[in-house]
Amino acid sequence: MIYLDNQATTPLAPEAREAMLQHLDGPDGSAFANPHSPHRMGRMAAAAVEAAREKVAALFPSGGRVIFTGNACEAINLAMRGAQIEGGIAISAIEHAAVKDTAKVLGEPEVIPVDSEGCVDPRTNLPSGVGLVCVMQVNNEIGTVQPVDQLADQAHAAGALFLCDAVQGAGKVAPPEKADMIAVSAHKIYGPKGIGALWVRDGVELTPQITGGLQEGLRSGTLSPALVAGFGVAAQLAHERMEADREHARALWDRALELFDGWQVNGSLTARNHANLSIRREGLDVARLMSTCRNVMFSAGSACASGSGKPSHVLKAIGLSDAEAKSTIRLGWGRYTSADELEAAAQDIKAAVKEQELWV
Repeated sequence: MIYLDNQATTPLAPEAREAMLQHLDGPDGSAFANPHSPHRMGRMAAAAVEAAREKVAALFPSGGRVIFTGNACEAINLAMRGAQIEGGIAISAIEHAAVKDTAKVLGEPEVIPVDSEGCVDPRTNLPSGVGLVCVMQVNNEIGTVQPVDQLADQAHAAGALFLCDAVQGAGKVAPPEKADMIAVSAHKIYGPKGIGALWVRDGVELTPQITGGLQEGLRSGTLSPALVAGFGVAAQLAHERMEADREHARALWDRALELFDGWQVNGSLTARNHANLSIRREGLDVARLMSTCRNVMFSAGSACASGSGKPSHVLKAIGLSDAEAKSTIRLGWGRYTSADELEAAAQDIKAAVKEQELWV
């Protein structure tokens, strides 16, 4: 099988897996301890957690703290629900459901539009009375990169905090230097599922949303040293390999544009993550295509919204019709994707599309 769904999740890096195994039982079977216990084994586990925290912190700006969470959705909820703000919430029109749905629960948000390329205008006027602005760094469906530092400046000028969902950007592009809070997920950077993090700038106060032991200061729950260790190693690799990973992604992007010549690209051709290709073809039956191409793992958009049956709100926000949105597929490659795999996947997809067109 050929895996081209790296925006949904990435395979676990071998180095991260090895780190996790070391912290599941260790060479002498003693690495299972609770990192919040005061005895020697607990302190050893806690030391491993703090070592990993430093590695994850390298993905963020200086002057803040890393809070481990169960996933990025929890990190976003902690930020949005816990932020001590006066005023409303403004979000971009293409935010992930974790931001969009949480904002709706907290009060009808002001929506910041995007242009036909899926980009927020950095000069856009923020609504008056806003207390929190949420704009993602890299869109998960169409790969557009937003001018988050300029938007953070605007938020601060309006007296608002700025939250950035950097789940798709961490380890791929430079961190949002001017954000007040940043959410990331381990399994999008070749780490394990079940752990994420929220970076909070020094001086920003949050209210805990999960009460109990408050092991993370703002978040209750026993940490898994194995998950944390895997996250730490994955973060370290992402930091060290950022340029090499970007060059690899760009080479595959250039080839993919040749292979899918004649298809329409969704989103900006320049301000984007080059590991994400969202493309459409008129009249394409995506459900039938995915059923036919059983050897190629790709998607029609966000995995989190795959069961809704509704046209993507991201594709609608950039001006696509329902028919255009429903004729879109997303191909996402990564560190371990080879050029040969991309070639073979394109051949299978195009053959299946040709078969569809012959039957129309």
